[in-house]
Amino acid sequence: MEESITYCWNDIGVSGDSSCAELKTVIHCRNCSVYRGAGRTLLQRNSPEGYVEEWTDILAQDWQEAAAKAEEEGSTLVKKETVNDEIVALVIFRVSQEWLALPAWVVKEITHIHPVHTLPHRSNHVFAGIVNIRGEILMCILLRNLLALPLGDLDEKDKNLKDLSSIVPVIYERMIVIEIQSNRWLFPVDEILGVYRFSSQQLQDTPVVISKTPDTYTKRIISLEGKNINYLDYELVFYELLFYTLNRA
Repeated sequence: MEESITYCWNDIGVSGDSSCAELKTVIHCRNCSVYRGAGRTLLQRNSPEGYVEEWTDILAQDWQEAAAKAEEEGSTLVKKETVNDEIVALVIFRVSQEWLALPAWVVKEITHIHPVHTLPHRSNHVFAGIVNIRGEILMCILLRNLLALPLGDLDEKDKNLKDLSSIVPVIYERMIVIEIQSNRWLFPVDEILGVYRFSSQQLQDTPVVISKTPDTYTKRIISLEGKNINYLDYELVFYELLFYTLNRA
């Protein structure tokens, strides 16, 4: 036999006339043991007769309809899956004058610029220092130096565009937090373009000149909105970061 529930909070509680003597102590009904006990009773009560069977029939009907629809489109769907390659989501950003990309699952957070605290006799041209992200201390890497990217000056056209602040949207620097094999770093970037999805057919092979360079980190080349984007080999970047943080930092 189920325990009966007294909805006293609607009568003498905060939802009623507030005449309950316990309110002087508990302030609000949600702090009262009677209110909590009623909640536990509701959660632990048995399902009404026929309730489970009713929902079993509803869910089974929905599944059967979905299965029938999938069967109708099955041949077309199989063909599409066969023709289309794997879709990968990439975060695209700019460091110096180079557009780069990393898998979205590697990127754990994009945040505004935080102060970097250098460590005496530890910081170097790749390991800048440490950054406090909501209480978590992360190592800050200068990706520009790790990838040996040139500083690159803005050409005259870019300078003119930059002066037109009323026309050109303001570009904000950001920091990207990445996590690979339970290791976290962050690095500053000059601009975030966004998250884009590509099929493997859109990922072009790197030119022979680049691919044969010993210190290249480019895995693929992507063309987007007139930009050539370097899809970074995140595993190679990861092991290089381990080298710097474990052996030099």
